[in-house]
Amino acid sequence: MSTHPTPVSPVRIAVIQYDPQVGLEHCEGNLSKGLALARQAVREGANLMVMPELANTGYTFHTRAEAYAHAETLQGGPSLEAWCSFAREHNVYLAAGFAERDGVKLYDSAVLFGPDGMLGHYRKAHLWNQEKLWFTPGNLGFPVFETPIGRIGLLICWDIWFPEVPRLMAQQGADIICSLNNWVWTPPPLFDAAGRCMASYLTMTAAHVNNVYIAAANRIGQERGGRFLGCSLIAGTNGWPIGEVANAEEECILYADVDLSCARSAPIWNSLNDLPRDRRTDLYDAMLGYGLHSPLPR
Repeated sequence: MSTHPTPVSPVRIAVIQYDPQVGLEHCEGNLSKGLALARQAVREGANLMVMPELANTGYTFHTRAEAYAHAETLQGGPSLEAWCSFAREHNVYLAAGFAERDGVKLYDSAVLFGPDGMLGHYRKAHLWNQEKLWFTPGNLGFPVFETPIGRIGLLICWDIWFPEVPRLMAQQGADIICSLNNWVWTPPPLFDAAGRCMASYLTMTAAHVNNVYIAAANRIGQERGGRFLGCSLIAGTNGWPIGEVANAEEECILYADVDLSCARSAPIWNSLNDLPRDRRTDLYDAMLGYGLHSPLPR
């Protein structure tokens, strides 16, 4: 008789690392490439796929007009319809990043699709470098989306440098955070001796201190003089990568088999320490505004 409990919420995560290129002539190919890799992940048994930030357009826009030309609306955008159809056809969940057009405003956004359609929508709150010239800062907060496989949060790239983001999602009961990224140059050195970039460690730290899974998809390649860092990973609730951290150059798919329900009990470290209980809300919650959010029970 097996001593292992039956998984309550078994998930096979697939983090998809590839090289979408900017330019309207590349958009169809970017979309097709991402979906081809997602189909490969389905054949390997994955049911939660995570793609990079701006997965269908590439990243390095030269002007706001160019960013606007690449953008799609939340309802009726061709890439969103393709991702939605994919999730429905294969009975899976898929998170992907796109440039969102809402009237005259542009947002660096992420969407989460499941077999029954769109489950979540997030707009990047913290804009990096020239993103501030094209995009409006996100205005949807840091929501966590209830799904049949677990509670899923979305963040985008520079967000991970702000510890409040994963903390707020964890406080709302997130089982996993999908981190959609275009990690680019940061102050050198870009990589350590293990070949990991700083964003890898920030992801691992956020998973560790919040006891939540984080599936981080980055892109690779070069674009208009900029380099992308790869290093995609899936961090467990203890912070350590599940399996390997992707290298900086190669297209790949990372997989992890997890029971998302394990995140509900992960904060209990020993008989005296538990991260949610140990938080000094009397000292800093009011200052940080956490009191505006009502945590869900874990």
